Amino acid sequence: MSINEMVSWNQHLQTPVLFNHHEPLEVNESSIKHVDLNPIKSTQRAVSNQERVLILTPLRDAAPYLTKYFDLLVELTYPHDLIDLAFLVGDSTDDTMAVLTSELDRVQKMPDSTAFHSATIVEKDFGKVVNMEVQDKHKFAAQGPRRKAIGRARNYLLYSALKPEHSWVYWRDVDIVDSPKKILEDFVAHDKDILVPSKLCPAMWRQ
Repeated sequence: MSINEMVSWNQHLQTPVLFNHHEPLEVNESSIKHVDLNPIKSTQRAVSNQERVLILTPLRDAAPYLTKYFDLLVELTYPHDLIDLAFLVGDSTDDTMAVLTSELDRVQKMPDSTAFHSATIVEKDFGKVVNMEVQDKHKFAAQGPRRKAIGRARNYLLYSALKPEHSWVYWRDVDIVDSPKKILEDFVAHDKDILVPSKLCPAMWRQ
């Protein structure tokens, strides 16, 4: 191609100009990690967008409740391969840890149910501050130290289990006896950052 032909060929183009151009910075250091949260979204189309859910449950002397807990959990209609489970076992005097691991093994191997994406068990004792008997833990005097202990346990569990790929976090009590199968889809449909349930207990009915 002659000079004249080249000029004719490129005459419709503009020469690009780069201001303050910098070459890419390459970092080769294993102790430095970059996490990009921009692709992680929480939307009303959670299932179609493959949005991951983290279910968190603190446990203390919870052995009697775990079988029912997992029976309800496996009935959830949200895709199990998008659900991660995490538990904090602390200050238990019963067989909570053994029953928990046994139940996890049972539900993850169910032939007619999809296994959950992952399960994490965190063990941390804080020291008992309140008697776990129902009549004691719901007394007014016990609420301050009890809620402080619950808050500490929840913080440890959240910090230990939350990963950059999680779009949603669902706190679930171990002693619930019934739950809608589509509860995750129902929560997602509200399109709110935080949802708090309203519940009644016998102590409220007497007041």
